[in-house]
Amino acid sequence: MSKFKLITKGLVKDNPTFVLLLGMCPTLATTTSAINGLSMGLATLFVLVLSNMAISLIAPVVPDKVHIPVYIVVIATFVTLLQFLMQAFVPSVYASLGLFIPLIVVNCIVLGRAEAFANKNSIVDSAFDGIGVGLGFTLSLTVIGIVREILGSGSIFGWKFLAGDGMLAFVMAPGAFLVLGYLMVLFNKFVAKK
Repeated sequence: MSKFKLITKGLVKDNPTFVLLLGMCPTLATTTSAINGLSMGLATLFVLVLSNMAISLIAPVVPDKVHIPVYIVVIATFVTLLQFLMQAFVPSVYASLGLFIPLIVVNCIVLGRAEAFANKNSIVDSAFDGIGVGLGFTLSLTVIGIVREILGSGSIFGWKFLAGDGMLAFVMAPGAFLVLGYLMVLFNKFVAKK
């Protein structure tokens, strides 16, 4: 499979949020604003690419009986590195995302890609797979965050452009479910036409 197809597959056909319905906890919880959605998506992208590459490299020497625990240790290592980097360079974003950064370790998208793709393919293909799925997740979270922020507070990426407070429900849990549901329908309707 070409590198371009590996990336577009993660963006469209195997979009983790709108098609595969994976990673719903961070999707619903962190998309109260566009910047939070973008930040969570980029954090997951970072871990996906590096863990896919590392797992592809070590998979041939890891015994089948212990491959899942080994993969989790690899993923946890990159999440810890990410935490240190975020605390040092973007502490406000790290504080905003809170508990959801360490929970990337058990995110089914990351472990699923390690098990389904990285342990069976080359390091380069695994990197491109991580980029594609990570970009698909980032795009999904950012779009959900944009819609929720516009409807909930009349702003986008913190820039206020509508007078008033907006509809509070959209920055709360019910709004997350509504926005996710409608965007999922639109995404799948658009993809089905191709």
